[in-house]
Amino acid sequence: MKMSTFPQALVVFSGGQDSTTCLLQAIHDYGRENVHAISFHYGQRHNIELDKAKWLAQDLGVTHKLVNISEFTQLTSNALMDENAEISQARGAEFPNTFVAGRNAVFILLASIYAESQGIKKIILGVCETDYSGYPDCRDVFIKSMNVAVNLAMAKDFQLITPLMYLDKIQTWQMADELGALDYIKNHTHTCYLGVDGGCGECPSCQLRNNSYENYLALKN
Repeated sequence: MKMSTFPQALVVFSGGQDSTTCLLQAIHDYGRENVHAISFHYGQRHNIELDKAKWLAQDLGVTHKLVNISEFTQLTSNALMDENAEISQARGAEFPNTFVAGRNAVFILLASIYAESQGIKKIILGVCETDYSGYPDCRDVFIKSMNVAVNLAMAKDFQLITPLMYLDKIQTWQMADELGALDYIKNHTHTCYLGVDGGCGECPSCQLRNNSYENYLALKN
């Protein structure tokens, strides 16, 4: 059987708007048979995002790896992991209480280990600085430093790719539209901090998503 000449890519995948947009772009660029997705159960307060991730990966026909790291809850606690905590983006706080300390560092390391086992060099993440909500591990400087770290740790030449790094949410909707997937992203991805299917419309994540969608449609029309 003839081997594919396309490079394989691994998408760190939550089932949300950003990572699904990155997954669709990877499928467009490399072909679905050359794309893997990896998701993490880290003790998040709602199962809906993992359910969405599994459904989307199956629907899009990509190999999907789900990794259980739920013992993460023994190390830290925050509003995304404590179902009794109130979601807050309070001004004056060092970080929003939805920030999960060390999460992206752990995700990148584990994704790199899986990528190494599969011979994959391109690792794609849907993080961005533009609408990063004050999360330090979504900054370009952090991603570049982790790229160096995992390459040194495993003597590899991984490429951490961040297609959305300097896009705002309006531009991310535009990217989905250009991929022919605007309605697919809107109808099948999950962003809500409160775990409401279809979105609560009130949490900071829903407000950013909904406002940027309406603004994109206004600009488009």
